Amino acid sequence: MDQLKPSCVNSSPLTPLTFLERAAVAYGDSVSIVYNSTTYTWSQTFARCIRLASSISSLIGIKKGQVVSVLAPNIPATLELQFAVPMAGAVLNNINTRLDAKTVSVLLQHSESKLLFVDYQLYSLVLQSISLFPSDVDTPILVLIDDENSVPFSRNLDFDQCDTYDAMLAKGDSNFNWIRPENDWDPMTLNYTSGTTSSPKGVVHSHRSLFIITVDSLIDWSVPSQPVYLWTLPMFHSNGWSYTWGMAVVGGTNICLRKFDANVVFHAINKYNVTHMCGAPVVLTMLANSPCAKPLKNPVHFRTGGAPPPATIVLRVESLGFVVNHGYGMTEVAGVVVSCIWKPKWNKLSANVKAKLKSRQGIKSLGMTEVDVVDPESGVSVKRDGVTMGEIVLRGGCIMLGYLKNEEATSKCMKNNWLYTGDVAVMHPDGYLEIKDRSKDIIISGGENVSSVEVESVLYSNNFVNEAAVVARPDEFWGETPCAFVSLKMELKLKPKEKEIIDFCRERLPHYMIPRTVIFMDELPKTATGKIQKFSLRQIANGMGSLPASRM
Repeated sequence: MDQLKPSCVNSSPLTPLTFLERAAVAYGDSVSIVYNSTTYTWSQTFARCIRLASSISSLIGIKKGQVVSVLAPNIPATLELQFAVPMAGAVLNNINTRLDAKTVSVLLQHSESKLLFVDYQLYSLVLQSISLFPSDVDTPILVLIDDENSVPFSRNLDFDQCDTYDAMLAKGDSNFNWIRPENDWDPMTLNYTSGTTSSPKGVVHSHRSLFIITVDSLIDWSVPSQPVYLWTLPMFHSNGWSYTWGMAVVGGTNICLRKFDANVVFHAINKYNVTHMCGAPVVLTMLANSPCAKPLKNPVHFRTGGAPPPATIVLRVESLGFVVNHGYGMTEVAGVVVSCIWKPKWNKLSANVKAKLKSRQGIKSLGMTEVDVVDPESGVSVKRDGVTMGEIVLRGGCIMLGYLKNEEATSKCMKNNWLYTGDVAVMHPDGYLEIKDRSKDIIISGGENVSSVEVESVLYSNNFVNEAAVVARPDEFWGETPCAFVSLKMELKLKPKEKEIIDFCRERLPHYMIPRTVIFMDELPKTATGKIQKFSLRQIANGMGSLPASRM
């Protein structure tokens, strides 16, 4: 057997781009995209992507492996570009639509983007970003994405090379042979992290890792053939956790939404008979607390990730008919790689207990070789007691190639044959892990480690609270103490005072975990992916100065 070797016949490079080619045949007449009055089939989507890839590759200055950026919301063009850009041999770079002009400019320069597709609503932002380029740095070619709702705009004469998306489609070659990767490890995407804990870093993924995470995400969530998928998760967030490509595998219908609005979401669910959707826990909170929330006609599977969803929120949305699946992932692994696989025996438990179980992250998905929780200093696995905290480490085929132009950051997190995530968790006796915090969010009060997630979970159980986040505030006696930021439900007539919130926590938490400060806000600051910006809250807490010495 040692004479049998890999060849071009049995070792063709893996890439999720082949999923679209297959969908055009297997689901050719099935609806692929719905957006307002626009509808496409999978055969039409494949043809459009081929023509668009042809136009991209024919542009002067666009060479294989160079970066092509996209700055647009969840519209058909954004979905098509997830295929068309890498089919042209370029590296796809989705940019967060909520960034300011300065940050967009920094990312465009860092990535050396050659071409930028921009939605008409973000065109003026891009012009500001381009104006911040140094005079000796080349700016990307601009392509304007128009749609049926666009309004007339004034074209800046300094950018007369600005083409339109429809024009590029029209001039594309329908017989173009899309450019396949030469190797599994060829880079396919560049995504900048959301910056919840530090400055954004450019995560580079290969065709291989994205093929694995796409198939893995479908299997792990048990996605059936031809689901109806509602795009409430930004496509720029880790390429929509790989479901941008995944829907082609199963011939799903993509319902595109330009902007998230709870009322619009409930309307779309009923109108299109939505079966699946994804989003950060804050989306669950918005749906649970929406005035238009009503029991669904049919169950809707909702996959969430990021911060652990409070059990009270899970309980609330599941009472409406959503079936919540909680997972764990990060940009560096391109999607969800740990999920709470449900055990039939748990069905006999009370609703509250089931909600708490669902808020755990769970076990590794099929695409991961190993997942563990270890002592960050020794690298030794922590006890499986649900109490001892350590850092989550990962190893598997869907992990990134590394950070663009940042060897130091790459070597810092990819070491000792593991990807160190910076997330703090415990491992339960049944092998399910549960996140307790980001390592930077752990509050050390009087020598005790305080999990901000645990305090937030208690705050969310208060009927007055809409959103909650807890960070450290300097304390003259304890070093640090929890500082809670909360937004209250809008319909409240009598709003609680700081003391009432603190007393509520006092009845439910150990002494050292009780917030000493409560700050009320209309809305907590968030990233575009719905994560609460704790670094902004930490700045506010630090700006308040140290609490005077008090032993509480």
